[in-house]
Amino acid sequence: MADRTALVTGASRGIGLGIATHLAGLGFALTITARDAAVLEDVSRSLRAAGAPDVLAVASEASDADAVAAVVDAHAARWSSLSTLVLGAGVGSAGPVADYPLARWDKQFAVNVRAAFVAVARALPLLRHAAGEDAVRGARIIALSSIGGVYPEPGLAAYGASKAALISLCRSLNEEESGHGVSATAISPAYVDTDMSAWVHDEVPPEEMIPVSDVVALVGALVEMSSRSVVPHLVVSRAGASGYRA
Repeated sequence: MADRTALVTGASRGIGLGIATHLAGLGFALTITARDAAVLEDVSRSLRAAGAPDVLAVASEASDADAVAAVVDAHAARWSSLSTLVLGAGVGSAGPVADYPLARWDKQFAVNVRAAFVAVARALPLLRHAAGEDAVRGARIIALSSIGGVYPEPGLAAYGASKAALISLCRSLNEEESGHGVSATAISPAYVDTDMSAWVHDEVPPEEMIPVSDVVALVGALVEMSSRSVVPHLVVSRAGASGYRA
């Protein structure tokens, strides 16, 4: 049985992939999930090469609550505990409140908030078990939020609201679970250089965006901290930009 295990949602690309690769290098056994099964198999091979002793790939749709629960159940069937839950799956779209389609609002909250809530609730027994096995480090929940959930921007009301909900979820989890050795951190970066940010390259070129490796470094530090320290929220702004802008 692996000493430490992690479940990473949205693990097939971008920040989620970067985090999964780093955890593999630390020797974590991994459950990874995203929509494309073929891509996940390729990622699984790269994670094993990076050092993961075992990788379980489960294709799922984050907007489907039952599918999210099934991913956690698959992890539980392979391992009896969960050291780190990384909530990396997310979607976003822009548009003014006045004519924003409700279907797009619902999709963002289904993926960005409901899926996270379902995963956390389902995984808590596994996280508590891991914290009991490793009282020094405990267990961590890490949610990829956004600076848009902290500071409002025109056109990002729906996205920002969903990411603000993630921040609130992490704070509430700490009130309920940090005494059991399970703590949660929301990481809220400005634009990160991933394909999800390509739509804004005309305004913010990739070389001015936050590197994925910087967000990964924060996660690397969090998983090595003691259970006595709780980090509810981290905001990462871009150099040269106002702290109030993505």
